Amino acid sequence: MTSTTPDDTPAQAPVPSADEDAAVRVLRQFRIVFNTVKAHFRQVERDTGVGGAQLWALSEIRATPGIGVNDLARALDVHQSTASNLVKSLLDRGLVKADRSGRDRRIVLLSLLPAGAAVLDSAPAPFAGVLPGALAGLDLATLNRLETDLATVISLLRADPAGAKVPLSEL
Repeated sequence: MTSTTPDDTPAQAPVPSADEDAAVRVLRQFRIVFNTVKAHFRQVERDTGVGGAQLWALSEIRATPGIGVNDLARALDVHQSTASNLVKSLLDRGLVKADRSGRDRRIVLLSLLPAGAAVLDSAPAPFAGVLPGALAGLDLATLNRLETDLATVISLLRADPAGAKVPLSEL
């Protein structure tokens, strides 16, 4: 059934505005980014049996033998409790070992075990994930524009800033 306007001419379906078309295109770009990140982390888990955040932590521990949990949290740009949970899971799986510091027994120093090295050797790169590598390949002006524009989106979403410290592999 066709609807009519007051002068009895058939009503046309509303035509999306250029702004709506742009919003849909950008939404699709977000989907592409998220799906690419998810596909990488799924592949990591299939190939190694560990999650993406665990793999990144293993790579940081290999790169910095004796790293502490707080320094690992900084290297991964995650909350200290998140890093502690990652370390616990890696310890439970026998991928890393933790030794207490000789001078301050509260400090835990992490090192990679052979099983952890084997996981890294079987893992697809990049260990930090595909998005950090892609962002690192952008010039500073592009990164600054992207940061400003994403800050606007985040504000409109009224997003919780604590989400910034959750690894993408855990989304």
